Amino acid sequence: AGDAAANLELLAPLGVPVIEIPDQKLFSTHRSEMHEKDLWIDAILGTGLKSDVRGLYKDIIDFINSLDKPVFAVDIPSGLNSDTGQPCGTCIRARATATFAFAKTGHYIYPGAEYTGELKVVEIGIPPHVTEAVGPKQFVLTIPRIRSYIKPRPPDAHKGRTGHLLVIAGSPGKTGAAAMTAVSAVRSGTGLVTLGIPASLNPILESQVLEAMTSPLPETKTGSLGKASFEPIMELLEGKRCLAIGPGLGPAPETAKLVHRLLAKSNVPVVVDADGLNNLAGATETLKHCQAPVILTPHPGEMARLTQTSVSSIQNDRIASARKFSVNHKVHVVLKGANTVIAHPDGTVFVNTSGNSGMASGGMGDVLTGLIAGFVTQGYSPEAASHAGVFLHGAAADSLAQELGPFGYLASEVMDRIPGEIKKIVE
Repeated sequence: AGDAAANLELLAPLGVPVIEIPDQKLFSTHRSEMHEKDLWIDAILGTGLKSDVRGLYKDIIDFINSLDKPVFAVDIPSGLNSDTGQPCGTCIRARATATFAFAKTGHYIYPGAEYTGELKVVEIGIPPHVTEAVGPKQFVLTIPRIRSYIKPRPPDAHKGRTGHLLVIAGSPGKTGAAAMTAVSAVRSGTGLVTLGIPASLNPILESQVLEAMTSPLPETKTGSLGKASFEPIMELLEGKRCLAIGPGLGPAPETAKLVHRLLAKSNVPVVVDADGLNNLAGATETLKHCQAPVILTPHPGEMARLTQTSVSSIQNDRIASARKFSVNHKVHVVLKGANTVIAHPDGTVFVNTSGNSGMASGGMGDVLTGLIAGFVTQGYSPEAASHAGVFLHGAAADSLAQELGPFGYLASEVMDRIPGEIKKIVE
């Protein structure tokens, strides 16, 4: 690192052929010889890089990327921002990366995860008390962590002990979202689920959901829920452990007012998704005055509407976006996408690594809402419910991708795989 002579002295006994590139002229001279090398070790730039790569470094990185040769990166692929996972203008595309002591955030946040390739964390002897003093604020979800949340049930357990969830969802044309949210909660192990929907949709949803109960609610002339639904919903909320709002709910102005009132008045944890989030856009101050914990599950577009920014600004620094909103509004944020980011009001952030691109289809978010709400209903903390829901959701999709192929499987099929994934975690 900076001492070429010392590095050459170390490599010589190993019989490793080395080409020095001290300036632009020699780089040009040796390009053809460099092209013949079978293996590349990237140790050009490190974790402190923030600005765009320029000049000779950029030329070398672009040249290496143009070769059909395996590249192995030391600590982090050169050109990758270790905090955001964004390439700084250009970046080495590594087949694998060996990093030291701890993974860096940029290794796990896309597109950084793609540039990193297979990641190996190498222990270098940092004393535990140093780690404890620093107190990392970013973590990766692991199977042991998820396993620690799932407690065995006593043999005399019954549905009254495993909780009762209230789901407020659905509008004309969007009954599937409401149904999948309710059934996913049952798949998570929730004892009872009541689905509150516009009255005209009750015959449809009664035939779609067999294990959940339905409750027809007063509706507006357009068939959505409004102010007339508030008191009946508050009555339904008696005895429930969690409230899920949003899937398929619709964007009507009366519905938006209902969402705000329910958030302000609910005395049980609330999970908010889809139109529940859209109805908060531009008016997120309500979240600061909630009586109970709130979990938001936005995709990048919904997050952009909540923060009144652009999708690109959210995606350019997913961790910072989720953390800032979570801390400022005292809510838990599940920012969906490749390697979902989960931020908590104390500033800690967890990154999930289960799941795959086959999940880019309708209904997946509704299944996740039901899972998280289902775990809250069973007595999990908002943190544990978010972690378990996100991880198992992705794991179920990974199982389907291995069996059926990389895409084309359904959200309802992911939902049906949840019990099996719980079994794998427990065992």
